[in-house]
Amino acid sequence: MVRVTLLKKATDLIFFHRTDKWPVSFFESMKQSIAVIPEFITEDEEKCLLQEIEPHMKRLRYEESHWDDAIHTYREREQKKWNPANEKVLERIATTSFPEDALHLSYIHILDLHKNGYIKPHIDSVRYCGDVISGISLLSDCVMRLVHKDEKHLIVDLHLIRRSLYKMTGIARYDFTHEVLRHNDSYFNDVYVPRERRISLIRRDLPKKEAKLNVEWKPLGEAVPDIKHEHK
Repeated sequence: MVRVTLLKKATDLIFFHRTDKWPVSFFESMKQSIAVIPEFITEDEEKCLLQEIEPHMKRLRYEESHWDDAIHTYREREQKKWNPANEKVLERIATTSFPEDALHLSYIHILDLHKNGYIKPHIDSVRYCGDVISGISLLSDCVMRLVHKDEKHLIVDLHLIRRSLYKMTGIARYDFTHEVLRHNDSYFNDVYVPRERRISLIRRDLPKKEAKLNVEWKPLGEAVPDIKHEHK
């Protein structure tokens, strides 16, 4: 009974606009390409993650815009080593979201989005990450919107509630832009979703060609100057 309730809640966190306009096969494929799992971490696990993250984030100032103009009013860093308790949480993201044979980027991307910040529509470059993008939301809910890159009427909203996990793969990863709506536009199925400062911890697998080469990626601040990181 508990499992059925959880699945229903997870389904309620995904909203397809104008389902009558979706080709049936495409609709079914999209449903298999996205997931939101509520209460993926506990309140204590969130607190433990924040205790490790916050001292580093406080040293950074919020940036008004990203190099590619995709993110506004944010700060970010990447981290490889975590305390044992948090390492278990991050490993749980990996085992839940990725195939067993996936090769992961060794650094976790930490994105701190100000209450007034937002992320514009974009598709993460295949140069910097592979088939799966997955992350957890700390401190606040938000609405993530996916829009088909060509058929703009094909829209899906994800209600990323605090402490939930989201996953994008397949056509959601490659054929749809994704964005985080501004706090004034933060509506899910016509219901306003209040937004505060939000921190997301994002895991990615290696791009296919890079995975074959067993490339070790550098964190933000240590990257080769002509390599830029994509965000979500």
